[in-house]
Amino acid sequence: MFDEPSLAESLIPAIEEQLKSSATPYVAKTHQRLVEREDIESDEAKLMIALCLADESNRMYLEKRDFDVERYQALLKQLPELPEEPAS
Repeated sequence: MFDEPSLAESLIPAIEEQLKSSATPYVAKTHQRLVEREDIESDEAKLMIALCLADESNRMYLEKRDFDVERYQALLKQLPELPEEPAS
């Protein structure tokens, strides 16, 4: 199993690139939605997004499949709070 906080923190540069990229406008939209809340700062929003990226990256590795953009977008839509997934 991976260390989610450390992995997420290491993904912040990737999130910053996604925020600027025209290929990932949904990341910028999610960031904007999060920082519009009074209780979420930009750095915290980036970390929340990075946790979603880490989760999808980990799932991709475990399931030996390609990156699922739709799943990543679905995780982002669930922010600011992610429900716990049922045990499988």
